[in-house]
Amino acid sequence: MRLETPRLVLREYTEDDCAAVLAYQNDPRYLRYYPWEDRTPEDVQRFVRTFIDWRSESPRRRFQLAVLLRGSGALIGSGGVRRKPDDDSEADIGFELTPEHWGRGYATEAATAMATFAFRELGVLRLSSWCIAENAASARVLEKLGMSLEGRLAAAERFKGRDWDTLLYGMTRERWART
Repeated sequence: MRLETPRLVLREYTEDDCAAVLAYQNDPRYLRYYPWEDRTPEDVQRFVRTFIDWRSESPRRRFQLAVLLRGSGALIGSGGVRRKPDDDSEADIGFELTPEHWGRGYATEAATAMATFAFRELGVLRLSSWCIAENAASARVLEKLGMSLEGRLAAAERFKGRDWDTLLYGMTRERWART
């Protein structure tokens, strides 16, 4: 599977992507909102292998794509859509980028491509997502995508010695069509 936008190419992961993923997943800025303290080559190999293995699902329910800059081909992140278990009408959407590429609209561009795929190709009726409440940049991307804040869960995640609130977002296909 391959999706293209004006500035990005989203394509299936390969084993060759592990080094680029390891580089950004070990950046302290990236790690801030994740439970990991660091990432090992083995962690990243399992991470990438999971996405490669998803391709053999039949029918396929989960799609996680490497995000590359058009032209240079540099891997700058990941974007995905995963249908809910036993429910083809709803999926969640997620994304991550290398810190060097934050604030340039790439996450919104990748998320828009994934949302379009989910609504048009997969036929889902609803998309949902969540982020750590303190991660204002991720919340902004979800809002730019057209998602509505549906709730805040207090202390929903616990890592790095503290509790983290999460924000829940959602959007229907009908709302998507109007944006």
